[in-house]
Amino acid sequence: MASDFPPDTDDANLVAKGRAGDNAEPLTVSEISNALKRTVEDRFGFVRLRGELSGVKRAASGHMYCTLKDEKAVLDGVMWRGNAGRLPFNPEDGLEVVASGKLTTYPGRSKYQIVIERMELAGEGALLALLEKTRARLQAEGLFDSERKQALPFLPRTIGVVTSPTGAVIRDILHRLADRFPSRVIVWPVLVQGQGAAEQVAGAVRGFSAMPEGHPNRPDLVIVARGGGSIEDLWSFNEEAVVRAIADCPIPTISAVGHETDTTLADYAADRRAPTPTAAAEMAVPVRAELAAVLADFEARKKRAILRPVQLGRERLEARVQRLPKREALLQPQAQKLDDLAARLQQGLRDRAAKGREQLGELRLSPALVAGRLREARGRLDSVRLAPAMIQRPLAERRERLASLARMMRSLNPDAVLQRGFVRVIGSQGTVTDRAEAAKEAALTLKFRDGELQVTTGKTPVAPKPKRKHPASGTPPKQDDLFG
Repeated sequence: MASDFPPDTDDANLVAKGRAGDNAEPLTVSEISNALKRTVEDRFGFVRLRGELSGVKRAASGHMYCTLKDEKAVLDGVMWRGNAGRLPFNPEDGLEVVASGKLTTYPGRSKYQIVIERMELAGEGALLALLEKTRARLQAEGLFDSERKQALPFLPRTIGVVTSPTGAVIRDILHRLADRFPSRVIVWPVLVQGQGAAEQVAGAVRGFSAMPEGHPNRPDLVIVARGGGSIEDLWSFNEEAVVRAIADCPIPTISAVGHETDTTLADYAADRRAPTPTAAAEMAVPVRAELAAVLADFEARKKRAILRPVQLGRERLEARVQRLPKREALLQPQAQKLDDLAARLQQGLRDRAAKGREQLGELRLSPALVAGRLREARGRLDSVRLAPAMIQRPLAERRERLASLARMMRSLNPDAVLQRGFVRVIGSQGTVTDRAEAAKEAALTLKFRDGELQVTTGKTPVAPKPKRKHPASGTPPKQDDLFG
């Protein structure tokens, strides 16, 4: 093959030299790399590639790096943070995608790569493959286990609904609840499809979960609802953030996403799955009319159960009454005895009245008899005299008791022993009797027979001085440390 360079007939030179007719300066590596970069970017300013993702990783900066490959070739790819954050799905290894962007080179490694601006799944098959892969992974974590399911409350006072506030779903739910059992409903408005829908749904579920017990707006039941649609429309309810939020929700949850044939990962994570939003309302509350009928039946049965023993007792009582003798036959002897006693009572009263009348006729009340009785009473009163001993004896007893208490008070006085040479030690809390207790005090008062002396408990010894008066200052002399 003929070379583009002129034949070199001279021997190799140690130092590069220009050739005859050659006016081109040698290029640097950076210059040729930049020239290649401009050429590639101008030629492939926009391309769409289909391939399988491999080596997907996200940097701390938020940029995503990956590799697109097929059976025969591999191409590096990078997606900057802004575009990566708007992806409607989570890229994983093995997914077949269609990437749109521009080709460029990376001079630092002599490689070319694609800067991805948009990434989509390559058909519904790839979307289903991603769905199945996510389902298997979450199921392996135990998020769909039946042990995690909670029982729905029989009659929730408050129902929280996570759905779009403008769609037909919320109207169907409210209408069905009003027909069955009117309840308090709190709607958390969210997007149900498109960019940011998954984050809003997950945030709403976690918002209900975060309400503390006893909060007036904390629901007893949460319904996550959306109308029907394609798998792309329902994809927000397959996002891992939504599934984990529903699985972690401490409040019983019903998933009512799509129609009866639609299934999302939120259905697996919820405590109950409803085929439609209307069916979710039917699961949430019972029929009030049916409850009223059941209560009426229970009330009737209760009344029958209460009255049945009374009725049986009445029947038994009537049977026993028929076997008893007649009332007149039972009371006839007592009635005869009562008549006899009544006749005797009347006769006794007449006899007693006649006898009292005779005694009253014999009794005569004269002034002399009254005067005699009065003299006798005065004589008994004069004979009673108040003797001094009756007053002196209690006074003497009380005086002796008072003297005894005074003697006891003098014997128990802690200052009484000071006359015999003892000293009383006084701290901040009163008299001190233990050395350990005294060591805790910063200052102590020593009470002698003839006065008090203030001392400290510091460690620095103080030379003893003779006790003498200081008329000029009036300050008491210092004393050696007692516990040094």
